[in-house]
Amino acid sequence: MILSSELIHFHGPDVEGVDVYNPTAPFDDHGVRTLAARVESRTSETDSHVLFFTESGGVWERIPGSPSFPLQDPFITQIHGEFVFGGVRYPVEHNSWKTFLYRGKTVRELKLFAEGPLTMKDIRLLELADGRIGVFTRPMGEIGGRGKIGFTILEQLEDLAAADLVHAPLIPGQFSEDTWGGANEVRLLAPGHIGVLGHTAEFSTDEQGNQLKHYRAMVFVWNVAAREASPIQIIATREDFPKADVKRDPELRDVVISGGLLPLPNGQFEFYCGLSDAACGRAVMNDPFL
Repeated sequence: MILSSELIHFHGPDVEGVDVYNPTAPFDDHGVRTLAARVESRTSETDSHVLFFTESGGVWERIPGSPSFPLQDPFITQIHGEFVFGGVRYPVEHNSWKTFLYRGKTVRELKLFAEGPLTMKDIRLLELADGRIGVFTRPMGEIGGRGKIGFTILEQLEDLAAADLVHAPLIPGQFSEDTWGGANEVRLLAPGHIGVLGHTAEFSTDEQGNQLKHYRAMVFVWNVAAREASPIQIIATREDFPKADVKRDPELRDVVISGGLLPLPNGQFEFYCGLSDAACGRAVMNDPFL
């Protein structure tokens, strides 16, 4: 699946002494090749913020004058001619976390328009062929266990703020009670068929009693009308990328978090991801949805 891989590097005063990870794929912001990524201290998860970068001379530098958001794990798409951007804020009330969503014609014009339910990460949206809005969810707890993927359709983007995302119907058969997963980027492959790039995860314990997390990048195709998903296919593991720093070793050593896919002119894709909660990777692969 993966033809080549590398680490991607960041430079500048905004990233000195901190880690940059869990990026989006690059996107065009009115002529500027832009990438959003999570920036965070090595020893903390509460000082996270998302910055916007552009590539220059093989490294990524913050775009001058671009905004900063107090979020983790950014995502971005375009719906009805404007950007829909979001990420997770932690901590919020009850020491929990929540997804915040923004919209605007440019990155600099992004304004808050909706919040997700408490404890729900991995809310992802896309514009369907008929103009309605497809929404992937990830409830936890009584409904979703450690985290399962749901799907619902809204008539318009303005309906998101009042939508009952917790009770969106779950996609059956994807995760056991001991595993979990979520969508990281979604794209319309053809009318009625959505390509979902995401992650699947589980715990294990090593001989020293350390709890280890294992995150792998995956894809599946969702048939909207039939409400059927193709089997999950693993497309990348941590071993597919060069060695890099680890936020908490060994707990997070085996972690790949999908960020996004960038189509290439030859039909292949660049896959962007976070590695071990401390670095960013990029890989070239064949179309993962074929």
